[in-house]
Amino acid sequence: MNDDNNTKNLLLATGLSMLVIIVWFVLFPPAEPAVDPNAPAATQTVDGTAVTPPVAAPTQPAATTDVATTPAAPRIGIDTPELKGTISLAGGRIDDLSLKQYHDTLDDTSPNVRLLEPVGETAPYYALFAWVPGGSLDFSDVPGADTVWRQVSGDTLAPGKPITLEWDSPKGLTFTRTVSVDDKYMFTVTDKVANTGTEAAVLQPYSIVARHGKPTHLKNFFVLHEGAIGRADGSLTELKYDKVADLPDFEGAKGEKKDATKDGWIGFTDHYWMTILVPEQGKPFTSVLKYTPGPNIYQTEVRQPVLTVAPGATAETTTRVFSGAKEWETIRAYEKDQNIAGFVDSIDWGWFFFLTKPIFAVLHWLHGLIGNMGLSIIALTFILKLLVLPLAYKSYVSMARMKELQPEMEALKERAGDDRQKLQKEMMQLYKDKNVNPAAGCLPILIQIPIFFSLYKVIFVTIELRHAPFFGWLKDLSAPDPSSLYNLFGWLPWASPEAGTILHMVFIGILPILLGLSMWLQQKLNPAPADPAQAAIFAWMPWIFMFMLGGFASGLVLYWITNNLITFSQQFLIMRSHGHTPDIFGNIRSTFRKKPKTAEAPAKPGKK
Repeated sequence: MNDDNNTKNLLLATGLSMLVIIVWFVLFPPAEPAVDPNAPAATQTVDGTAVTPPVAAPTQPAATTDVATTPAAPRIGIDTPELKGTISLAGGRIDDLSLKQYHDTLDDTSPNVRLLEPVGETAPYYALFAWVPGGSLDFSDVPGADTVWRQVSGDTLAPGKPITLEWDSPKGLTFTRTVSVDDKYMFTVTDKVANTGTEAAVLQPYSIVARHGKPTHLKNFFVLHEGAIGRADGSLTELKYDKVADLPDFEGAKGEKKDATKDGWIGFTDHYWMTILVPEQGKPFTSVLKYTPGPNIYQTEVRQPVLTVAPGATAETTTRVFSGAKEWETIRAYEKDQNIAGFVDSIDWGWFFFLTKPIFAVLHWLHGLIGNMGLSIIALTFILKLLVLPLAYKSYVSMARMKELQPEMEALKERAGDDRQKLQKEMMQLYKDKNVNPAAGCLPILIQIPIFFSLYKVIFVTIELRHAPFFGWLKDLSAPDPSSLYNLFGWLPWASPEAGTILHMVFIGILPILLGLSMWLQQKLNPAPADPAQAAIFAWMPWIFMFMLGGFASGLVLYWITNNLITFSQQFLIMRSHGHTPDIFGNIRSTFRKKPKTAEAPAKPGKK
């Protein structure tokens, strides 16, 4: 009966261990069909272009459902420590933007990451700001998505050097747009309208982030959110592109709107980058998420309240747009210093946000002290193991005491014979008398599961791990180990297999091999189980994990190796303190010792 219980506990522990990996080791969904960059744009009806807000009341601005093409127009340069690009005077669009500090690959000579592109290029993606008319105004009386503005001041947009644009309406309205940018990724667009006419002007400001088709670099991985993201009065919304396309019919397209009274923002997020509209906080606005199937355009909108500008009066509205890298420290600073509520949640922290957020905060702090992300992961592992040490200690002590009870368990088994009910009852009493929990051995695994999930999420999602080096051949801790048995870890003159391929899974690298060895060494704290089924499970487990984790981020494998070595040390010391010094070398030798053949049973009479 004791062997049965041990088998059940072992199978439970094994199942929980495998769950840690299997839940995450899921096949990638089928690749999305490529978006045709030459697909025709929508037919335009207003100013030649634009998606604009809907009618809220007869006196409010009219609606259209078309998206802009950009007419030829002069451009103004953008040059900041982090950004380079241009703004088109057609619509005053921010539609050409690259990130100076980030490259497409590890090679610093590779192109900079390009975030925004104008219509007519491979993947149009842009932000625009315009007005729609109400009352007696029509669309020719307000600046729209393709209105060509007049440059008044500023040659190049840079921190501390805003640009000013103007446009005069036939109805006596003068529109002035001031665009400024900080030294990171935040643009501020201030629109001012002065009414020099003889009657009140009714109009509504709006802003859009539009994306033509799904991004070409879409990873489409279940653990990562890519698509629309927004917040309205404390409620966070995340919708992948396919889910946006499945929204109900809305204003001639697919979509939804949400009214906010005090705070919020909306836009699109990629793996490491995002473009987000941020209206004035503390004021009401309407956020809109929309997909137009014909031209295949996704868009997010911010619609601000309708303004009525009396003759001789002026009105002003401000919208900010974040377009850049999802750097935790930068985004957190915007949340705290510029009162953008919940802005740090634009990073995909996942279901275990209560763990991923503090884990990343500690990792970021350690990296600031140490300066090497790999060493920071190792230090974080020590901290996490220290935090769970009390529970782990109880578990290891319980396991050691279970070994001490082995002779008494055998005696119980002898006395009970085939009476399983009696044996079970006496065993439970023995556990109670000796204050031993037979299930305590599973505690370290149960503790490990959420920590593993959270660290996996942190390493995969946060840009701080992107292209973060460790030592030697490990140049990017967010990517799998690039070394491979296929070319004897670089000794043979051909390249390693690409990550994600079958060859890469089979011909694993140095880190996964070290992981398998660390798990195997941890097993050798105890002799192999006498039961053949248990022995087989133990024998294969390290090598199964070794191959399964071979395609995971090298930072995660580094964590797992460190965790195994710390666990080995803890168990060794605890077992030794209870008088059971592990015979590690003896257990290793027994692994390679040839097993005696089992004698064949004699044949029964009458049988050949």
